[in-house]
Amino acid sequence: MSAERIDDDLVLRLIAGQFPRWAGLPVERFPSGGTVNAVYRLGDDMAVRLPLGEGGAGDVAMEREWLPRLAPRLPTPIPEVLGAGEPAEGYRWPWSVHRWLAGENPEPGALSEPEALVGDLAVFVTAMRRVTLPGAPRAHRGGPPASLDAPTRAAIERLRGIPQEGVDCDAVTAVWEDALRAPDRDGPPVWLHADLMPGNLLVNGGRLTAVIDFGCMGVGDPACDLFPAWNLLPAGAREVFRAALGVDDATWNRGRGRTLSQALIALPYYRKTNPAMARNARHVIREVLEEVLEEA
Repeated sequence: MSAERIDDDLVLRLIAGQFPRWAGLPVERFPSGGTVNAVYRLGDDMAVRLPLGEGGAGDVAMEREWLPRLAPRLPTPIPEVLGAGEPAEGYRWPWSVHRWLAGENPEPGALSEPEALVGDLAVFVTAMRRVTLPGAPRAHRGGPPASLDAPTRAAIERLRGIPQEGVDCDAVTAVWEDALRAPDRDGPPVWLHADLMPGNLLVNGGRLTAVIDFGCMGVGDPACDLFPAWNLLPAGAREVFRAALGVDDATWNRGRGRTLSQALIALPYYRKTNPAMARNARHVIREVLEEVLEEA
């Protein structure tokens, strides 16, 4: 089933067929820049998440298994699965009903007083790193920068052919190669969210109220949870975030390279189809290059 065929009527039929206690509650598509799930508000207190394809479907089982085990170990609310939906009504993938988590996505470059948010993010990342649950999956984005060398270089070459984006491809290549030279971490992998994009953070009054979308979670290099440093935080707050987490130079370079890689790959892919993802990619590229220039 394509994304275009996921609509209010389908959600209503799925709910009525599998969770009759919630039948009759209103459903409304929730606008989102996400690319993995369609999200519907169900009544006042719930959300229905339906994968848009096979890739997202694989995340559903993992979230059902691990979210209940992570939740009591984290200081920040995370999604709570209230209902485990199964394929039906022509929809091919497992799906879930979650408790609704209030808040809004923060806007990169528009944080007027980011200090409290920086502290909240550092506390969350630290708590994730301290989780010791056995049998953890490997994080989707948990490996060394070298694991993304080929797609990153291919994305840079694509951007050379899109001059209107104005990306300094020689400069981003230099940053990427610096990340490749950074020593790998000497230690066991740690638990990661592994996709700390602004769209996966909820805030209210400048404070972090929830972290959502754990489809990439697992264990890996702690550098992979430094994404907010460049995809959300201004330069001054970035340094506070780094200090709060005690990040050494090698980890910082790996984290910066991984965040840049994600942006470089996303920009040519989403520039005409997903304005939110493309806008954040441009923001990351700009922030990374400005930081490197300041360091020179």
